[in-house]
Amino acid sequence: MCHSEDMLTKATQLWTMLDDMAESSPESYRQFMQQQLMDAKGYYAPPEPELCLEAHILDPTEKPLFVNLCRWNKVPAPQSPSDPVPVRSSKMEDISNKSGAYSILALAYNPSILEKGKENPAVRDQLIHLSLKYIEEHFRVVLSPCYSIEKFKLKGSLERMRQSLRGGQAPVPLSKQSTRQVTPSMKDSSVKDLMLNQLRNITAKEDSSDLSLLMENITPSKTRLIEEISSTTMPEESCTPVYALTTSKDEHGKPLNVELKVELPEIRCISECSLSVSKDDVLIECPEKYRLHLNLPQAVNEEATAATFYKRKGVLLITMPILQ
Repeated sequence: MCHSEDMLTKATQLWTMLDDMAESSPESYRQFMQQQLMDAKGYYAPPEPELCLEAHILDPTEKPLFVNLCRWNKVPAPQSPSDPVPVRSSKMEDISNKSGAYSILALAYNPSILEKGKENPAVRDQLIHLSLKYIEEHFRVVLSPCYSIEKFKLKGSLERMRQSLRGGQAPVPLSKQSTRQVTPSMKDSSVKDLMLNQLRNITAKEDSSDLSLLMENITPSKTRLIEEISSTTMPEESCTPVYALTTSKDEHGKPLNVELKVELPEIRCISECSLSVSKDDVLIECPEKYRLHLNLPQAVNEEATAATFYKRKGVLLITMPILQ
């Protein structure tokens, strides 16, 4: 009850200050609202790939591991140089195809963290080592100390990377005093606090946190150097649809296409689904209805892939040319 009254008071203060600003300083009000729209657009932008690492899992099963490091505004920046670096992780996914077996996962950081790494290679290397250490502890694997930075920014599908990182409600920074999960009402309160602070001082101040200082002061201790940001809600389970995966060949027996036929009887419009095809696998997701993820028997040309949805029959047919 007290929390609701406190939110109501802050909301009233917010709208009163906005009304006063609109009357006394229309230009400041316009700039403020434009800034809020820009900030909101940036906050809700999807994760973007920054660089891809190839590491090597030694135990429990020896195989390559590709780590997509991504930038995402929904992951908060550290509140101070001494705080852990927040990170959001996807699940580790095992891939097996004609070229062999490997694992892949994505880690997302606040863009300010990765910008520091671009400016200072030493900071970037330290962040990479932090990431690999986090992977070892979180996924209970042993990694080789050697790694390489790939020439490409992303391993796998862009949409699959984004979907694997989203997973639920947006993360928010946690205070040192509380580690309980954040509820929607708490998030709204934090947003209102931010807006009230901006209203009191229209001139934005740059973030003074110094990642290089954080990295340079890393010493073995019980303090967490990296903090996992998890979702407070989990998406509803989707069922696996009926499907048939076949390989078509020419008259000489040479493989031409990988064809996937999927039955989606509950789908009325293909816009209800998302389709993602990479060289090695395919992912079909229809929120709260169907989810199908398949490793392909042969490498395909994702750019030449064609998909047709037969609305009356509720059947999706995907034709993927095999790379020659």
